[in-house]
Amino acid sequence: MKKVFGILLVALLLVGCKQKITSADVAKINGYWEIEKVILEDGSEKKYGINESFDYFRMDKNSTGIRKKVMPQLDGTFLVNETFENVKIRFADDQTFLDYSTPYMKWSEEILALTDKELVVLNAEKKEYHYKKAGPINLESYGKETK
Repeated sequence: MKKVFGILLVALLLVGCKQKITSADVAKINGYWEIEKVILEDGSEKKYGINESFDYFRMDKNSTGIRKKVMPQLDGTFLVNETFENVKIRFADDQTFLDYSTPYMKWSEEILALTDKELVVLNAEKKEYHYKKAGPINLESYGKETK
């Protein structure tokens, strides 16, 4: 009985600690995000060391915007192409979703966490993507700050 009570208490704490994402948090998603790890439905993890591409989000005040894949270069710039996905942030009950659309497809991901440095989303396949905020890489001006 004590074990059951303990498990229920831990479960309630985890559910109670879920971050509530508000419309004021939308601006935090703007910028470059690098995947750190993916947690699969069975609980196993896939960690990412070095990423060849980042996700770039640009959202406006109406919670709509775009997501692009960009490739960081050693001089602090990014290689980009014309391909992008339209994104709309949707609030439903106590959940927040990223609704993506292209001319060919539509899909959604639930935002589980969003801070200035962390983004966690859950897709339809129950894969949890953990991103960290990224910036430009600049190895050419060693010792100087990148803007």
